[in-house]
Amino acid sequence: MSYLLLKNIHMGAAVLTISGFILRSIWMMQGSELLQHRVTRIAPHIIDTVFLLAGIALVWLLGLNVFTQPWLLAKFTGLIVYIVLGTIAIKRGPTRQIRITAFVAALAVFAYISGVAMSKSVLSWIAFG
Repeated sequence: MSYLLLKNIHMGAAVLTISGFILRSIWMMQGSELLQHRVTRIAPHIIDTVFLLAGIALVWLLGLNVFTQPWLLAKFTGLIVYIVLGTIAIKRGPTRQIRITAFVAALAVFAYISGVAMSKSVLSWIAFG
């Protein structure tokens, strides 16, 4: 598989995953029963799996080592933080206020990860300045 195709799959999955997360978070804030719909519960796992596998394939294709590329380690660390915050935001937060706070924090982490991906720097968006 070509680099460009993998990169486009990875970036497309990134857009889908954050869009879905925002939509599910809105539904959480509204108390919508759409959160319990089968598609709503399954689709994020499929999208996130494609996202992660495309990222791993890119790392492998480019011969990158996560432990020698600080920006890549920052992306993976940020991904773990984003996942934890996302699960708190959508279903594990004990109160609505904690869920909303986790949602905002998860968005900030996703923005950081996106900046790292584009700048190839742990400074994320600051590196563009």
